[in-house]
Amino acid sequence: MTDAPDPERPLARARWLQAPESRALLAALEAEGKQARFVGGCVRDTLLDPTLDPQDLDLATPERPERLLERLPALGFHLMPTGLKHGTVTVIAHGRHFEITTLRRDVACFGRHAEVEFSDDFEEDAARRDFTINAMSCDREGRLFDYFGGRADLAAGRVRFVGEPRQRIREDYLRILRFFRFWARFGRPPADPAALEACAAEAAGLDRLSGERIRGELARLLPAPGALEALRLIEATGVRARLVPVPLDLERLARLLAIAPEADWFLRLAALLRGRLDRVSLLALAARLRLSNAERDRLLALATLELPDPTAGRAAGERLVYRLGFPLARDLLCLAAAERGLPAEALAALLAELSRFEPPAFPLGGADLLARGVPQGPRLGRLLEAVRAWWEAERFRPDRAACLARLDALLAAEADGRPGPG
Repeated sequence: MTDAPDPERPLARARWLQAPESRALLAALEAEGKQARFVGGCVRDTLLDPTLDPQDLDLATPERPERLLERLPALGFHLMPTGLKHGTVTVIAHGRHFEITTLRRDVACFGRHAEVEFSDDFEEDAARRDFTINAMSCDREGRLFDYFGGRADLAAGRVRFVGEPRQRIREDYLRILRFFRFWARFGRPPADPAALEACAAEAAGLDRLSGERIRGELARLLPAPGALEALRLIEATGVRARLVPVPLDLERLARLLAIAPEADWFLRLAALLRGRLDRVSLLALAARLRLSNAERDRLLALATLELPDPTAGRAAGERLVYRLGFPLARDLLCLAAAERGLPAEALAALLAELSRFEPPAFPLGGADLLARGVPQGPRLGRLLEAVRAWWEAERFRPDRAACLARLDALLAAEADGRPGPG
């Protein structure tokens, strides 16, 4: 007896394939004699890592969507018509989401809006997919169906379009960014020349895409293991110029990833853009990508605020956290550490200390100055800020009585025409 995988059924032991809810749904889909198969990412990713157990799974079936809507609820499945006009329904079972799509063939393509007909042919449906590594499928026994060499491409780190690359791209120009995103995750140099040539030739098509779709691809590409090399390819093919009007700072991103590999995609984006775009251009990019107000403000802060000194010590870090909040302070310190070449260990130690710091509330307010006869206006703000700056410099230790005494000392110095206490 052996634990070696069956070469004829490489996915037979996949946890998601053997899950009771998957078996029950397959049985329901195939009850009338029509085969159903798992397709796409679950197949691709499990070939690389057999231990995976994704909760979102895609299936393909020749069964028409209206028939699925009739049969599956009657068999006890909770079903949602999430993309009915495209032949897609979603079943939720035991926490898993099964997206079930009827096999299709393209009749005519108009960019993203293709005219399709339903089909009974799995290979015909696979031929519609973008890349060979995404065109594989498996049946209930774990047998792999690989019409275009996707398994070999996956093993070799090749990302290739199914069929003629420019035709695939013209069907949906987002496939340009998807190519670089999948290459950043799965690819190994050199990248497929035909794919790069097609991406360069069709780059202008990116202008037709919505900002939300571009943002979604960037959010997936930037955290990928090969993001830096993919960004270099994006620059070399001219694709970057359709997204951002200036070259990206790849060296800063490389330094950031070396010391803060956990940086989220947005901090990585800011590292690429900082110092390259002015405020007006950043606002235009935020509008193009349809960023939320909070995301827009975060991008502006990370790309334009003066960077702190990450070597200034804990007290300076605490003042930064008090002023900006820990998330923004952390991100700025990461960018600053990347600029200065601070060792990763030193940055990690500083951030660990600051993450435990809970800024206290400043003990004074405008009412305290009004009570002492200071009228509303710029003078009140300056005095309050002076006491606050002293309180911060004292590591937030002075209590309300001490802060009031400091205020009184400042007022007395003003009255005598003397400089305030140092």
